[in-house]
Amino acid sequence: MAWSSYQIVLAIVMVITGSLNTLSTKWADRQSAEGSDGTVRKFDHPFLQAVGMFIGEFTCLVAYYIIKICCRPQQAVEGEQPRSFNPLIFLPAAMLDMCGTSIMYIGLNLTYASSFQMLRGAVIIFTALLSVAFLGRVIRKHMWVGMFTVLLGLLLVGLADIVFGSPDGPSTNTNGIIAGDLLIIMAQVIVSVQMVYEERVIGRFNVQPLAAVGYEGLFGALVLGLLLIPFYYIDAGSFSHAAGNRLENVHDAFVQMGNNWRIILATVGNIMSIAFFNFAGISVTRELSATTRMVLDSVRTLVIWAVTLSLSWQDFQYLQVVGFILLILGMMLYNDIIIMPWWRRRREMREVNQNDRNIGERERLLGNRDDGHAVN
Repeated sequence: MAWSSYQIVLAIVMVITGSLNTLSTKWADRQSAEGSDGTVRKFDHPFLQAVGMFIGEFTCLVAYYIIKICCRPQQAVEGEQPRSFNPLIFLPAAMLDMCGTSIMYIGLNLTYASSFQMLRGAVIIFTALLSVAFLGRVIRKHMWVGMFTVLLGLLLVGLADIVFGSPDGPSTNTNGIIAGDLLIIMAQVIVSVQMVYEERVIGRFNVQPLAAVGYEGLFGALVLGLLLIPFYYIDAGSFSHAAGNRLENVHDAFVQMGNNWRIILATVGNIMSIAFFNFAGISVTRELSATTRMVLDSVRTLVIWAVTLSLSWQDFQYLQVVGFILLILGMMLYNDIIIMPWWRRRREMREVNQNDRNIGERERLLGNRDDGHAVN
């Protein structure tokens, strides 16, 4: 079935804004500016960036209530009434999202933007295993093959980062890149727990996706925003590059923003892109399918990789090419897209052709037998 113009626009918006999510964050990380102590350093404020992400998600809640008010008469006629729920059911999911996102942003600061996006594919493996334990799911053979293929792709992406060294020259090292990759993979464990929780608990209330994203953004922004206060008084040593080696130094971050307009542009762009990405992603799922959304997410990874290469943020890595291909194949196998449907259709055609041949052979034998009787 051909896509409508609206669906095509949604797909394009999802790919572009989804790519900007990662690229804008990495662009901010690569910027240098004078901090509150007068020292010029790179922008290293992952927790503040995570707050910005939650603010972007919170705008989805605003959009949800605007749509709800505008469409209330139509909903009343159609009877689309989700079950009543306590917004606090989103608090655990928001806390998991807060931890996972903060860890991923720390990892992104240490490694390639393309590796960051590719390594997020590990969430498939952890979500599948947790779904067996907590949702009673059964992992079929093609899903196991897909998970194994994804694992091989992840290993190659990580190996490429180790072999080809630092993306940013002397400011980072191979050990930092490895640490960043490991942090991103560790964060996928937390993200998978969040997904299983959302499906098991939140899914029972038939909550609108925009509301779910918005409430998680609200709680995440509030909690992490408050945590920035004690984070200022924690000495993180060499782990932090902010002024005073604080775990997070909001004052230092705003001073750097004031001294480099590119950081402001990247931060505001990240917040806006996250808002539009969530809205476009939810709309693609509703207008097309969750499978289409997954395919577009893979296209987003390819776009990020192409942009980082064109901007010379990293060198071309043939291992990453193989790893990316394996990740895409693994996701297709796991989600039963293209490969398995094609295989089933081919097998059905072989069975039909074999049955036709058997019928033809049977008719030929019967015809020969009848001819023999006629001669006698």
